[in-house]
Amino acid sequence: MGQAVARISDWRERRALPKQGIDAGRVDLYSAIHKGLRSFMAETLVAAGRMDPLDDADTRQTLEQVRALLDFCRGHLEHENDFVHRALEARRSGSAAASVRDHAAHREAIDALEGDASVVELASGDERRIALLRLYRDLALFVAENLEHMHVEETENNAVLWATHTDEELKRIHVALLASIAPQIMETGLRWMLPALSPAERAAVLGEMQRKAPAPVFERALGIALPRLGERERAKLLGALAPAPQPA
Repeated sequence: MGQAVARISDWRERRALPKQGIDAGRVDLYSAIHKGLRSFMAETLVAAGRMDPLDDADTRQTLEQVRALLDFCRGHLEHENDFVHRALEARRSGSAAASVRDHAAHREAIDALEGDASVVELASGDERRIALLRLYRDLALFVAENLEHMHVEETENNAVLWATHTDEELKRIHVALLASIAPQIMETGLRWMLPALSPAERAAVLGEMQRKAPAPVFERALGIALPRLGERERAKLLGALAPAPQPA
């Protein structure tokens, strides 16, 4: 109980700090993809909690989602290491140190969770139920730690990036990062990110793709988003996007 009270007190202190890392006028390398990650993590945690360990099909489907999340998280760590941390360290030595340590711990946690998932897969009956509970609780801790980690990145790391880089420099970093992502991983990211964004954010992402990406790439992204949006969200998105050019 004492630890819980200490964490609540710590949360209050951090929340009372000046609202650093909140600047709608600056390029933000973290916000959009982190919304997608939060959605992916939350839905996967809920899926693990309600999984029926006596149902092999349900078990297989849930473990596929858990593993997809872990694969995506591993790739996300590497992308931030290679592009964002490098940018931080280039302009302010030591500014990425805490995030680097967190990422090393996250890689270990991902490996452990993959082991948990394999135990669930190979077990049966009551043993599977017990193994599932362990996976669920370990996954919950992983999600909880990541939520806090992402907050630090969005506030403290962003504050450094904004103090040391222009928006044009941050845009170039973002473009290079996106270019390094394999198409399958990109589709997974869009599948979780686009529905998690606000209407204005969603329209901005897809509007930029419409202007700059090849038409098939934009159409694929739009096709990923639309089935996962409600009727009002679809209408807002389509209304915000430029109409397709008509043949002469």
